[in-house]
Amino acid sequence: MRILFDMDKHDYNENDPCFIRHSARTIIIKDGLVALVYSKKYDYYKFPGGGIEENETPVAAAIRETKEEAGIIVNELDLIPYGLVKRKEKSNIQGVFVQDNYYYLVNNYKLSNEQKLDDYEKEEGYTLAFVEPLHAITINRTHSHGDTNQNMLERDAKVLELLIDEGYLK
Repeated sequence: MRILFDMDKHDYNENDPCFIRHSARTIIIKDGLVALVYSKKYDYYKFPGGGIEENETPVAAAIRETKEEAGIIVNELDLIPYGLVKRKEKSNIQGVFVQDNYYYLVNNYKLSNEQKLDDYEKEEGYTLAFVEPLHAITINRTHSHGDTNQNMLERDAKVLELLIDEGYLK
């Protein structure tokens, strides 16, 4: 999978232990709008997806997380690898946070409207929204988002910009 970009803040000690948590995310486009998960509590947008569990492939994680967070059913045959974002920064807990974020374009999907949210996702009020990409970019870059990691929001804003630049979105 091609590397879209690196996000290395260089704000950590190289000798500190690493906390590795890779993720997989889906890119679903319909009529010029992109499917994103919106946090009602912290006012931000992110691509559906999340952490890859032990012994799980990035594709399997993308399918599972998209259904859980957004209530969207996708299958493996409809996923096209888009790119990888590498992220490395000082952990907000301890050590160094390392994450490879796998992004997949989705050819076909089905709305199930059945989310299976974790407690923190329920608390944040995760909801599916089809939005104009520039709106999501603006919200993520200009609004206050509480204690949400701004680097995570910038990651998805940059992916949205790439999708626009490459003609997938306007």
